[in-house]
Amino acid sequence: MPHMQQHSRKMRIDFLIVGQGLAGSLLAWELLGRGCKILIVDNGDENASQVAAGLINPVTGMRFVKSADVDYLLPAAKQCYRQLADFFRQDFYLERPMLRLFRSEAEYNNAQKRLLEPAYQAYLGECRKPGKPTGHFCAPFGFLEQKQTGYLLTRPLLNCLKDFFTARTCYRQAGFNVGDIQFQPVLRWQDIQPARIIFCEGYRCAQNPWFSWLPLQAAKGEILTLEHSSAIPDTLLNYGNWLIPLAKRQIRIGATFDPKHLDTQTTGQAKTTLLNALRPFCADLAEANCIRHQANIRPCTLDKQPFIGIHPSRKQLAVFNGFGAKGSLQIPWYSRRFADALLHNRPLPSDIQRFYATHFPD
Repeated sequence: MPHMQQHSRKMRIDFLIVGQGLAGSLLAWELLGRGCKILIVDNGDENASQVAAGLINPVTGMRFVKSADVDYLLPAAKQCYRQLADFFRQDFYLERPMLRLFRSEAEYNNAQKRLLEPAYQAYLGECRKPGKPTGHFCAPFGFLEQKQTGYLLTRPLLNCLKDFFTARTCYRQAGFNVGDIQFQPVLRWQDIQPARIIFCEGYRCAQNPWFSWLPLQAAKGEILTLEHSSAIPDTLLNYGNWLIPLAKRQIRIGATFDPKHLDTQTTGQAKTTLLNALRPFCADLAEANCIRHQANIRPCTLDKQPFIGIHPSRKQLAVFNGFGAKGSLQIPWYSRRFADALLHNRPLPSDIQRFYATHFPD
């Protein structure tokens, strides 16, 4: 397994990773597994990964479109989370069926068309007509069963990884000020001499002077955890928003999407919006007791592709970011590809070179 590291006056390492969200953590795990010396620096604040539902849903939207590249992203994600489950002896990814409750006749018709396409067979199950009961939930326009859906327990996973990195002196809780980076005579941050610094800072990328030119489209999201007394099935729901049944008669519902107010304050307006969206499909759950209300900021991007690659003029700086709401699906596969690029100079998918000509200030 990964190298043991000792603090010295000048610690020479391969990679300094800034940020211990899902992106930084899984990239660090991948690089350690390949024998690299790394250090993660994180300020210890709650990040978007910890608040995220970790939902994996291969087919989304009113037109039931497959997520880009899901046919290889999903097997890579499942393999990664299985490996982590075996190592830590606890499950992090819970595969659960999803019921997609239609909100209009048009959605029902769109689903019917998709069921005829061979490329969707692995992800879509039975489509029920309007009026057929779903058990606990109302489905006035019918519903569709979706397959290969599930959710990642991001907070327990990140806690296990933090302990793992800490035990190997690969983790340091500290604020990271980019102004403290020295480039001459060698790359250095405090007592660390890394070959390269990789920024995995989520929405804070917008304040990083080296990468603020990338077209981030951050969006605030709020989610609720409710405590209920209903007997509901252990099934994910999608009704425009999502519902995840948790243990101990709790459910989590979300998420709002607010690109204007980029703060982590919870709002009464978002709570009302989420409960009102649930009410037509399950009135009693919409009246359940709210025991937790959380908000954080997703690092979404202009073209819905992540930001991965090397700074155009400072080759010692790199970025691994911008996974938005699809992090739990995308990050395992992209971590592997980025490690291939960093260690073996392999070509990189979703390279930030696509923005060099249009966005990077000369």
